[in-house]
Amino acid sequence: MAQAHVVVIGGGIAGLTAAAVVGGGAGEPARARVTLLEASERLGGKLRGGEVGGVRVDLGAESMLARRPEAVELARAVGLAELLEPPTTAKAAIWTGGALRPLPGGQVMGVPGDLAALADSGVLSPEGLERARNEVVGEAVADDVAIGRYVADRLGREVVDRLVEPLLGGVYAGRSDEISLRAAVPALLPVARGGGSLVEGVHALATRPTTVGTPVFQGLRGGLGTLPEAVAAACAAAGVELRTRTGVTELRRTPDGWRVTTGDGEVLAADAVVLAVPAPAAARLLRADVPAAAAELDTVEYAGMALVTLAFRRADLARTPVGSGFLVPPVDGRRIKASTFSSNKWGWLERSAPDSFVLRTSLGRLREEEPLELADEELVARSLADLGEAIGLTARPYDTAVTRWRAGLPQYPVGHLDRVARIRAAADRAGALALCGAAYDGVGIPACVASARAAVAALDRVLTPLAGANVTERTMGA
Repeated sequence: MAQAHVVVIGGGIAGLTAAAVVGGGAGEPARARVTLLEASERLGGKLRGGEVGGVRVDLGAESMLARRPEAVELARAVGLAELLEPPTTAKAAIWTGGALRPLPGGQVMGVPGDLAALADSGVLSPEGLERARNEVVGEAVADDVAIGRYVADRLGREVVDRLVEPLLGGVYAGRSDEISLRAAVPALLPVARGGGSLVEGVHALATRPTTVGTPVFQGLRGGLGTLPEAVAAACAAAGVELRTRTGVTELRRTPDGWRVTTGDGEVLAADAVVLAVPAPAAARLLRADVPAAAAELDTVEYAGMALVTLAFRRADLARTPVGSGFLVPPVDGRRIKASTFSSNKWGWLERSAPDSFVLRTSLGRLREEEPLELADEELVARSLADLGEAIGLTARPYDTAVTRWRAGLPQYPVGHLDRVARIRAAADRAGALALCGAAYDGVGIPACVASARAAVAALDRVLTPLAGANVTERTMGA
């Protein structure tokens, strides 16, 4: 009896998850033989570990939402349960009005549900606070709306500029006046569709019971870069073929499945394909045989950003920064858009390097990506200048690292979920093809893992009969 062959194109966390689920590397029985192809020299995509100043750190994503279970479950399935560790502190601030001000409690992605906490934070001007207090209750949202415009209409522009924009910017590096409420903050959709008070609706969301003892976020001792390493190891142990430095130049439909041509001219026959690459790459591969999907994928816009990681000797710090870090409203015109005090945020990092203090900054957002073209030294200088103003930092780092994520974050404009539905409908019509990754169902790690599992589920009807089919029958198209 022949086993179906699935080719996964793309080795980020979504592609690795799909390969693990199909190939038996995630604690489940193998459903097919799997070959994973990754164009770059490494697996893991935006999850990347490295060393700065002799300290193991994350050079990409550093935490995963724990109240969505998919990523935590994957970590446990590949043997990382004992390494799961929540942040030591989640006390973040907003750098605005010339000072660090506490991020107000009772908010959902910057939308306030507690006006007293908002007032106490000092984030808004007296005029902005008064406007928020005089909420304009508008008509119910019928379908979808840009979250920035929706909040501005009800609570005023300043709430958007000082709170929603920096929080959403931390997730998407985008612009709140374009980002879909339905796609990016679905928890607010019932509130918007209800047509009542936005503040009251957010208050109800922010105060609803949660699972006792469940942290909001989780990290991994040693950094999230260990997750793709562990998934890849589990895949390899299960017999999945993992190939880096192997780009795909052509993907064509055949009577029995798909023909995958690699950059060196090798041709692989696949019964099914999982595309786990960014939208532009997916569009290029699908243009010949699935043009409807390719046309939709061509419309996905991406933002780029740079991460600057700085390692200091604690003895050189006049005072140790407090809290987990701060966000920066773009309206204030600063150079950085956020800073994370990594040694405060992660207990494992402080324990592993007690004499060092590691923090990082981020620069760049949608259509403002000039920082990606600057030299490393200039990005470090800009970061230190803003940190000097924000927290009085005068020490010089003993080591630095700059990581550029070009076209790193897909944007979710109004109508994004309808676009995704059209892409998937076109892929479904092509047959034996599924897509997953950050361009579709969410940019967070749990969302990418869930996207991969959904892609595999979409192929179940293809894989199940093929797994038990006779090779000769399948070759003949039976």
